[in-house]
Amino acid sequence: MNWDQLELDPRILAAVRRAKLKSVREVLCVSGLDLQRLTGLSCSDIRQLLTAAATACRRHPPIPALLLHRGECCRLGSGFRLSVGCPLLDKLLRGGLPVGGITELSGESGSGKTQLALQLCLCAQYPTQYGGLNSGAVYICTEDSFPIRRLQQLIREQPCLRSDVPPSLISSLQFSDHIYIEHAADLDSLQVCLSRRVPLLLARGLVQLLVVDSVAALFRSEFQAADWLERNKQLLTFSSTLRHLSQEFTTPVLCINQVTNVFSGSDGSLGPLPSNVTPALGLAWANQVMVRLMMRRLQETVVRGEQSSALRRLEVVFAPHLPREGQDAAVWREGVRGVST
Repeated sequence: MNWDQLELDPRILAAVRRAKLKSVREVLCVSGLDLQRLTGLSCSDIRQLLTAAATACRRHPPIPALLLHRGECCRLGSGFRLSVGCPLLDKLLRGGLPVGGITELSGESGSGKTQLALQLCLCAQYPTQYGGLNSGAVYICTEDSFPIRRLQQLIREQPCLRSDVPPSLISSLQFSDHIYIEHAADLDSLQVCLSRRVPLLLARGLVQLLVVDSVAALFRSEFQAADWLERNKQLLTFSSTLRHLSQEFTTPVLCINQVTNVFSGSDGSLGPLPSNVTPALGLAWANQVMVRLMMRRLQETVVRGEQSSALRRLEVVFAPHLPREGQDAAVWREGVRGVST
């Protein structure tokens, strides 16, 4: 991509050429202050330059060199999947998470949603022949702090989880350097993150997976029951932004969601049925999701060596390409694995 493709004032273009900045993407890797020093342009000119460069990169997202080398660009189409890192779970999902569209993972607290999301952030960094995206991940936290200790444990245990990958390749990957953590305390900061920082990371090719944990937290805390119309409008804006990012950059988007109890008065009780839950945020959000998965924590316990884990079940609630099936799983030191029954 050359400078002639940018719609910029000739004066700005001339300053960029004098500074010997060779490519549009190179501009996005230089800080604003350094650009001012190199070009002699004003703050306003630098803002115009960065905006134009980011827009151009969004129109022409980078393709990993490995894909070009192996002639696998077509794999980034609708049939491409991001592996979960477990053969049984990948079998349930017909290869893993689809690259296009929004995938929702809902479940009660402690069901293993965040565990699976962290695992996907590591899986994304593997080359495509091992089910990865050959790129990093951006993880947006909206309620709890990022579980850095658990991530470090998962990184140490990767050779155990990914026995299909050569140990030399695993040791060469700097996993923690390629997970970009963002915190959004309210909807405004979330929208700024999704409209400014995340597109830059995607445009630079630094990430290829977007995780939001969780989508329900902010929408539940900022709106009362009477504000349902405004909440739905904000939900549509949020989901539209996610879909745009997914389509523009061929990026899988994973949204963690909470659940709400389904009430029933058939037995004369006004209380919730503990095993009967549904994903939060209602139909307004459900209609924006392409794949809906649910993680349930069961009453049984499974044991493996000196480790034990509550049994989980990953279920496909709906998806255009998947039947409604489920797979038992457990959370071990190395991550989430399917359990054969």
